[in-house]
Amino acid sequence: MDSYAYLGLSKPRRFLFKTRNFFVSIPKKTLSFFKSIPSKFVKIGKKVSKPFIEIKDALVYGDLKTRLSFIFMGFGLFTRKEFLKGILFFLFEIIFGLFMGFWGRKYLSKFGSLGTELPHEVWDEATQSYIYVKGDNSLLILLYGTVCLVVILGFIYTYYQNIKSSYKLQQISNVGGKIETTKDVFKSLADREYHKTLLAIPMLGLVTFTIIPLIFMIFIAFTNWDKGHLPPEHLFTWSGLSNFDILLGKNVLGENAKFAYTFKDALLWTLVWAFFATFSNYFLGMILALVINKKGIKFKKFWRTILVTTIAVPQFVSLLLISQMFSSGGIVNHMLELMGLPKLVYAMNTVWARIFVIIINIWVGVPYTVLSCTGILMNIPNDLYESARIDGAGPFKMYMKITLPYMMFVMGPYLISQFIGNINNFNVIFLLTGGVPVNSDKLIGGDTDLLITWLYKLTVNENNYKMASAIGIVVFIIVAVISMIFYSKSNAVKNEEDFQ
Repeated sequence: MDSYAYLGLSKPRRFLFKTRNFFVSIPKKTLSFFKSIPSKFVKIGKKVSKPFIEIKDALVYGDLKTRLSFIFMGFGLFTRKEFLKGILFFLFEIIFGLFMGFWGRKYLSKFGSLGTELPHEVWDEATQSYIYVKGDNSLLILLYGTVCLVVILGFIYTYYQNIKSSYKLQQISNVGGKIETTKDVFKSLADREYHKTLLAIPMLGLVTFTIIPLIFMIFIAFTNWDKGHLPPEHLFTWSGLSNFDILLGKNVLGENAKFAYTFKDALLWTLVWAFFATFSNYFLGMILALVINKKGIKFKKFWRTILVTTIAVPQFVSLLLISQMFSSGGIVNHMLELMGLPKLVYAMNTVWARIFVIIINIWVGVPYTVLSCTGILMNIPNDLYESARIDGAGPFKMYMKITLPYMMFVMGPYLISQFIGNINNFNVIFLLTGGVPVNSDKLIGGDTDLLITWLYKLTVNENNYKMASAIGIVVFIIVAVISMIFYSKSNAVKNEEDFQ
């Protein structure tokens, strides 16, 4: 059907036409996806094989200086008068050798078992007394072993850059090209490659405080580190995929089956909570912002000032106060009792407790959304609305065709970040309900516990680090997939040029 025929259809028929095309296109899109897989693997293979090809070429076609760089890092650069880079490469090789020889080797040798010797006492004939022997510490072995692996990866990358630079310098020398002096290197770092100078320290901090702890956490998910295997008194070891089998409920009985049920219920409630907490705040905040910004509304500055004042109060103070107000002996239930009405005890009913936290989250979160939406609404060109009124559009149509698309374009990425933030929203649940009501069918958790609050209880109360890490990986995968899907489908990406 051409575009003219499509525009001639009524709205119900357009909807049916789009629906039909969507389902008809599924097999074709699926087939094209599978057809594209080989080409994607070929592209990945080329990128992965490129360093190996470059190293092979340097070994086969390189001269003596380049080949000696395989043994003495920086030799090919130093002998061609790139003294600074050559010295730095050689120093890195020496430091890496000393690091692995005197420190890293000890932990890497035990990384496969995470330790075998428990703390014990040994009789000393010389002193005629028992001497305490510390034994192995599985936690330190895992931590320092992770550091060693990251350092080894860094050395491999630096070694590759050393070979690549030496061979490239050889090719430049062969054609009589200019070789950079030390002065040229410093000048480049202050000009053409200034971004490397600026990013050097932040990248080092990122590796030290983000990447290494993240890898360490991932490793923990494949161990049996819990309250029965707490170092240094006890050792823990690798357990493979058993922790993930428990989460998925594969062939589990007793307490593990209870754990799997708690995880599935908490995961479902977390996603439901994140959906309602995000979109209820967004749409209610947008409607309230539209009302305040509507022509004819008086005291606009007053209403905005009230909203700013509510934001000025720390969130944890508001949540703790509301928790006390709605507690069994709080002021709200006291007033209900005086009026002869039944008490509002949310801790006794799962459904009401979950509705309660969503409503309170609206109360706490809507002011932020109102102020954000207000700034965007004030920047929508009035010409758009004037043109729509001339064409006979009503308030609802102008909202659907102008206001909402504009808001979604600007706030699409913000909504995604809010959704992800609500998945990990610790404060509202922990400070407001603490996870209650308690469910005897669950393991260490209440019906309002999100994955993040349940994870906190597992680590602080139960020392169950292995399952907490496994849950952290699952949450990360869910968050990453949702972020990529929704961001790629948002108007901020798809229709960027339409709003230039």
